[in-house]
Amino acid sequence: MRTDMRRLGAAALLLLVAGCGKEAAADTPLPPPAPETVALPAAAAGGACQLLDYDVIEQLLGTRFDVAAARRVKDTYTCVVQSGGAARPDLVLSVTTTQADADIFEDEVTPDGADELTGLGKAAYREVRAAGGGVGPSVEVAWLTDDARMIIMRYTFATGQPKSAASALGPKLVNLAKKVDKEEV
Repeated sequence: MRTDMRRLGAAALLLLVAGCGKEAAADTPLPPPAPETVALPAAAAGGACQLLDYDVIEQLLGTRFDVAAARRVKDTYTCVVQSGGAARPDLVLSVTTTQADADIFEDEVTPDGADELTGLGKAAYREVRAAGGGVGPSVEVAWLTDDARMIIMRYTFATGQPKSAASALGPKLVNLAKKVDKEEV
């Protein structure tokens, strides 16, 4: 009988200790919830990024970007947009004030072989470049605005893409340029 009492006492002690453990676990704070990811618009980067909108870019170019970075050096504002985790493709926008007129832009800025554009600023061009230097092909649209700014927009593909992809994107980039031309920094 004494052995039964000892077993009963040991069992009661075990239940008591086990119960305390559960109460202690209930008092232990839960880990914090995982942080929420907040998608910021390109404009949040400031500078020339204020002229870009991820949804508009995706609508016109068919590429979804979600990361933007801006920089200013003297009178030039630059913005780069990319997809998180990928260096390419990217879209670079540079805006600078200038004293150049349309003749100077066409003679000094427009690359040989570039297509002259109409309906965009005082003077404009589009140039498609082949892959090279560790990057894929690119298409560039540049123009002289009515308010004395020179804007250059370049879309660069990942390596391995054909030059024809940049050629096909050219008219779409011109449409994006027309939207950007209506904005102000």
